[in-house]
Amino acid sequence: MSQQQQNNPLHGLTLEKILTRLVEHYGWKGMYAEVKVNCFDNDPSIKSSLKFLRRTQWARDKVEALYIQTFC
Repeated sequence: MSQQQQNNPLHGLTLEKILTRLVEHYGWKGMYAEVKVNCFDNDPSIKSSLKFLRRTQWARDKVEALYIQTFC
C-alpha cells in the first residue's frame, strides 16, 4: 500500500491541514481569488469550508490542486 502512495504529495495530509495551510498563506480573500467558492468569501471559517469541501468534490479537487501548485 505504501508503494501506491509514494508519489502522492497529499499523502498523510488531512483536508483540514491543507485548508489551514492555504489560508495561512493566501488569507480568505486570496483563497476566494484562487478558487471561486462562496464559503471563502461569505463569512469564511475553517469549519464551514470543510463542510462544503467534503460534500463538493470539484471544489475539493481545486483546493488540493492549489495546495500542490503552491507548496510542492
